[in-house]
Amino acid sequence: MELTEMKNGNVLVITFWSFNDALVQTYTLHYVNMIRKILAGNQKIFIVTFEQPRVALSNEEIEKTNHELGKRNIRLVAFPYKRFGLKKLTAAVGHLFSMISLIKKENIRVIHSFGPNAGSFGYLLSKITGKDLIIDSFEPHAEAMVENGTWKHNRGAHLILSKFEKWQAKRAKHLIATSSGMYDYSIKTYGVTPKSFFVKPACVDTELFSPREKDPTLVDELKLNDKIVCVYAGKIGGIYLKEEIFDFFKECYLYWGDRFRCVMMTNASREEIDKELKRVGLPENIVISKFVFHKEVPSYLSLGDFAINPVKPVPTKRYCTSIKDGEYWAMGIPVVITPGISDDSDIIRQNHIGAVLGSLDSTGYSTAVHEIDDLIKKNNRVEIQRSISVIAKKFRSFAIAEEIYRKIYSPSSL
Repeated sequence: MELTEMKNGNVLVITFWSFNDALVQTYTLHYVNMIRKILAGNQKIFIVTFEQPRVALSNEEIEKTNHELGKRNIRLVAFPYKRFGLKKLTAAVGHLFSMISLIKKENIRVIHSFGPNAGSFGYLLSKITGKDLIIDSFEPHAEAMVENGTWKHNRGAHLILSKFEKWQAKRAKHLIATSSGMYDYSIKTYGVTPKSFFVKPACVDTELFSPREKDPTLVDELKLNDKIVCVYAGKIGGIYLKEEIFDFFKECYLYWGDRFRCVMMTNASREEIDKELKRVGLPENIVISKFVFHKEVPSYLSLGDFAINPVKPVPTKRYCTSIKDGEYWAMGIPVVITPGISDDSDIIRQNHIGAVLGSLDSTGYSTAVHEIDDLIKKNNRVEIQRSISVIAKKFRSFAIAEEIYRKIYSPSSL
């Protein structure tokens, strides 16, 4: 690509998420803003989202959003989301032609896709139009979906996405993976040696997420005075454990008694949570569940004496990244985690900033509870927060992403 072309060309960013999804608001937009600062002022960035019905933007909201984004030469292109099936495939063809038209009309020079799902569109668009392809947040999503029981091996969605992941790895001008292991994984699984390879874990805004005292208003509102509080921000089931989370809470309750509470920031229904609490014989008031907007998450995380990240410990999670770990660390919160999750499990173990579950049973849970209790007892809250927040700055700083994007998008690098 000629330097003069890139200076005049625009960038198409493709996500597979809704605009209001946390993965766009707290993840993608930060990176888009970084790229925006590197590009020339006259270059445009177009962001594609796929709007799920429950959080989809109205036409009025899209117009308002584009008014704000337009001030920075960014524009949102929102498509409706469809679940996998005939309707999805039919809709995908229409979306593909719309994006081809956009590429031609708006002089798009680079297609920058976040994740393998969006990368499938990126691959087809790059193949059809000849534009450069960048695959960001690259990880083995297809195999992970089989391992966690969502998809069937070599059937339907798994078969299709597996092929696309291989094609993406082969075609991408730059691959930005979520862990260093993806380089060898690409060679071994896809038979592809990446042309240009970078590692960018899920970085965190360490100004928004930072050590602080427990929010006094929430402490009073949720009746958490003198409680040992576990915090969790995420879903239950799917790529995360479900029954095991509540088995762990039972072990916490057996150890700390009524001093223990868990604050879950989740979209899981209260009925689902209460069913699990009843199964393990815990009082309903032990778990406080709320759906929390992302801007409120730091206040709720401040309540935590420790956190949990119950990702299912399937083999491919070694090659993925976990946003919540970075947010926990930035807040200075010790983390209980399953083994083999990205580089995070090893970081926690080596730096003594939480507990790695040795087994998913009462022995493993009890050991983790004792490790957390020792950590809390031997150090005051300020010391714990200080030592853990340093880890966030080292392994989750936005400076990591900025350096990568500058290498890719700076005129001197083209």
